[in-house]
Amino acid sequence: DGLREVEMPYAFLAEQGVYDMMQVGASKVAPVVPQLIVPIKTALNTRNRSVIAKVLKVLQALVKCDQEENMVGQALVSYYQRILPILNIFIRQNDNLGDRIDYGQYKRCNLGELIMETLEVFERYGGPHAFINIKYLVPVYESVIIR
Repeated sequence: DGLREVEMPYAFLAEQGVYDMMQVGASKVAPVVPQLIVPIKTALNTRNRSVIAKVLKVLQALVKCDQEENMVGQALVSYYQRILPILNIFIRQNDNLGDRIDYGQYKRCNLGELIMETLEVFERYGGPHAFINIKYLVPVYESVIIR
């Protein structure tokens, strides 16, 4: 729930706390996925670009935190209907620079690219039914896994 915070010391502490908890308790994340959905959806519904970017980065780390079992990615598939509609709104929010160079790529703050990265991670770690569910909610998404 702290990911909605935008004031600086609190925003950093909340985000860093989430990453630390995932690093230490990776095996304990899958059982609590249902309790995480409401705060994630609430944070996405703020429609604040910096909050959405922060939540997307956390979602990617959340799905990857138990790489051996992929239980978190598969557990999230049933909650795509709550998470993905807001991403469908912002999926085309790319920065059109023309022929200029984006020197801020390392910050990963381009919302359209970050949403596509997150959907790709969801598909890779979400099991066999992830793509079907993603495609249903985000029609412009194309699979990254060759079948």
